[in-house]
Amino acid sequence: MKAILVGLGSAGFSWYKRLRDQGLLAAVVEVDEAMKEKMQNDRFPFYTSLEEALQKEQADFLVNVTSPMVHTVVNHAAFDRKLAVLCEKPISFNYEESIEVVARAEREKLPFMIAENYRRMPHIRKMKQLLDEGVIGSLSSMDVQFYRYHNVQRRYTVSILDDIGVHHFDLFRYFSGREGKTVQAKLYNPINAWEQDGAIINAYAFLEMDNGITASYNASISARGTETPWSGNWRLEGTEGAIEYVGKEIRVIRDGEAQLIEDYSGIDLTDTLTEFLASLREGRESETSGRDYLKTQALVHYAKLASEFGKTYAIPVPII
Repeated sequence: MKAILVGLGSAGFSWYKRLRDQGLLAAVVEVDEAMKEKMQNDRFPFYTSLEEALQKEQADFLVNVTSPMVHTVVNHAAFDRKLAVLCEKPISFNYEESIEVVARAEREKLPFMIAENYRRMPHIRKMKQLLDEGVIGSLSSMDVQFYRYHNVQRRYTVSILDDIGVHHFDLFRYFSGREGKTVQAKLYNPINAWEQDGAIINAYAFLEMDNGITASYNASISARGTETPWSGNWRLEGTEGAIEYVGKEIRVIRDGEAQLIEDYSGIDLTDTLTEFLASLREGRESETSGRDYLKTQALVHYAKLASEFGKTYAIPVPII
């Protein structure tokens, strides 16, 4: 299979190397012609026009690593050519627009996956395995703490839930195997945070999932203390014990005794690209398909509304 890569920024260049090294790259599209220098002497076709690339190149799928504001235009252009799409998150910053994009992919039976990479992290897969094996009984509550100082240049206004928190909210769904029912949230900028017009830097949220499981969330991208991993520090409480992930180590606590987990055997260690290609070969829905990811984006959407209007919001399942 061959791919057209759209976007050659910092994230796009990582995808470029991955696709190139695996013999999957057909062509590159990037509106900034100066970006071509990143390719050095590689002889892949380079286009500044997506439409021209789609007309001239034969490809099986498209990898969308453009700025989020451009995602929808690129996704629809690929769908017009009946191409499968692997898209970086978010589908769109606009929730209703995201629903429309997913609805089209579903209606036309076009494979559409979001590159939700946090689910693929080895420690995340291991904690999920431990939960599924019932080592702490039935899951009752989840808590994640995320603190980093993260002020980087973007082509859009940063929002902690859109940029980072969506990954953690997705893990609430992944770990619990349940969908969100209600959410309370407060989004705010702390005293002495770095400044950008319209930026939302800190978040607190409390979610109730199906089956009575609860999830609490504290996050900041302007924290000056000890930083957490990107995936956060986790405490998963169960009816017979707890799983903690702190300092990049997993511990299972039962009957007052803590066991360090060092055996990572038996888990799926593949990345998002491998999962996407496997889903295409096997003719199945990918693990983080657009349809599935939309349920995660719903958590973010209603958390933002809960903060804006100061009330608890019910989280309806997206209708596509």
